[in-house]
Amino acid sequence: MIHVRPYIPSDREFVLGLVPRFACGIPPWRDSHRWLATSQRRITEGIEQQGQRDMVFVAENEQGEQLGFAIVAHDTHFTGEPHAYLAELATSQSAEGQGAGKALISACEQWARDQGYPLLALTVGAVNERALGFYRHLGYLDDDIMLVKRL
Repeated sequence: MIHVRPYIPSDREFVLGLVPRFACGIPPWRDSHRWLATSQRRITEGIEQQGQRDMVFVAENEQGEQLGFAIVAHDTHFTGEPHAYLAELATSQSAEGQGAGKALISACEQWARDQGYPLLALTVGAVNERALGFYRHLGYLDDDIMLVKRL
């Protein structure tokens, strides 16, 4: 059984300890040190905005072991339509396939509904096939696609 609850200050070390898990989404043309430093900064900002702009959730098992976290935020699409945005989601390697990610997504979706949002948006690195498959399996659809060219 996976339980999802709001972040508390004693979760900080665990949550920030999952930053290296974001390395799987780094395309080869991006600076991995910058990518991970930015992920850490974004997560820290999410923690600091807990209950204001952002909501941070932590998944844990029946024994209270932390399995993963997600940050969901208020946002606006470039069209001006307000929506919720799944800013970050990571589980520990040992929690993969146990349902923690799905439970975190469910909590974020419920938070978005409670805020009155018609959509929950998220961004996934194009090279992160596992995450793409996970989100598509849960019913998420491709929307905006960013293309880049190395100059």
